Amino acid sequence: MTSAATKTLSKTPPRRIDLNIKPYMSSDDRIATWQIISTIAPLTLCCIAIANVTEKLTIPSLILTPILFIFIILFLSRSFSLMHDCGHHSLFKAKASNRVAAFLLSIIHAMPHHPWSRGHAFHHKHNGNWNRYRGPSALTTLREYENKSKHSQFAYKILRHPLTLLPGGFYYLVIKPRVALLLGFLELIAKGAIHGYRELSSGKAFNPFTFIDKHKSSFFYTREEVYDTTANTICVSLAWWWIGSAIGHWHFWILYTSIMSTSAAIMIAVFFVQHNFPGSYASGEDNWSYFKGAVDGSSFLIMPPVLNWFTADIAYHHVHHLSERIPNYRLRMCHQDEQNNFDSVKRLRLDQVWECFSLILWDNEAFQLVSTKQ
Repeated sequence: MTSAATKTLSKTPPRRIDLNIKPYMSSDDRIATWQIISTIAPLTLCCIAIANVTEKLTIPSLILTPILFIFIILFLSRSFSLMHDCGHHSLFKAKASNRVAAFLLSIIHAMPHHPWSRGHAFHHKHNGNWNRYRGPSALTTLREYENKSKHSQFAYKILRHPLTLLPGGFYYLVIKPRVALLLGFLELIAKGAIHGYRELSSGKAFNPFTFIDKHKSSFFYTREEVYDTTANTICVSLAWWWIGSAIGHWHFWILYTSIMSTSAAIMIAVFFVQHNFPGSYASGEDNWSYFKGAVDGSSFLIMPPVLNWFTADIAYHHVHHLSERIPNYRLRMCHQDEQNNFDSVKRLRLDQVWECFSLILWDNEAFQLVSTKQ
């Protein structure tokens, strides 16, 4: 599972005291604004274009559709990375500006931002501590896997196969939040009805507003998550209906599910390989280090400059994990200026990404990620 690209370039581990990252933690509203405009404007034009060229099956449409499809996926990748920065309050200077931008971008991705950013913050806080955080695929330990039945082992591998990212990504980003919202409202109504009946039966007054205020949802951690998911769902649903009415609902949903499934799969895949790679830092609760989780538990994806632009330099993931307050437009600069301290960071080439997907077990005795074959 090792190769020249995944081996360390130096045996000398970096030290936190040797790194000076504070100068790169400043946000610039002008750069942030231009990044959003230069991403959303061409994305919008590409979406309009693909809706028009796919109205009829012609030779030009057969040529242009895959080209536009690829560009839309690329611009969505960049848009998601910008929204991700907003969640860390690093794209813009003001927290309010980041919240507004994140909400608007979340409509494009049909994904409520606030619940996702909370979960993502947990990932940053515990990356490399596999007792606390098992990654987006909720990996099990090697011993737990060995104790499963053959049927359960097969299902485990299938659910974590990269091809399942196409339907799984769409479900995770688009469908799952709406299911949680629906179940949350049903839970609120059911518990409210039961509580109200008990209160009224005992001769007490029932105040539904007081009950709602004190209600603890099983599907959301905070009230703000409910508000954000509700607002996002309303805006996204209106957009779906408006665009579907303009170009035809069947036409819209065929394009939309294809694009969003592919986009979600790519975003999750990139996130996965940035932490699940040969030799990745895989500690337990004891002796876990945030610094090691950032530097030794995050890969540096070697990509062409054009792909770095479309992913907003998220390939410099080790820098991002050192401090999430470093905006994307300063990640590369930080890496270049401090590159002598990043010699031990794992380099991954794109042609070696596939092998990372086999690392779906955590050996909590050897403290390493392993494949089912191992």
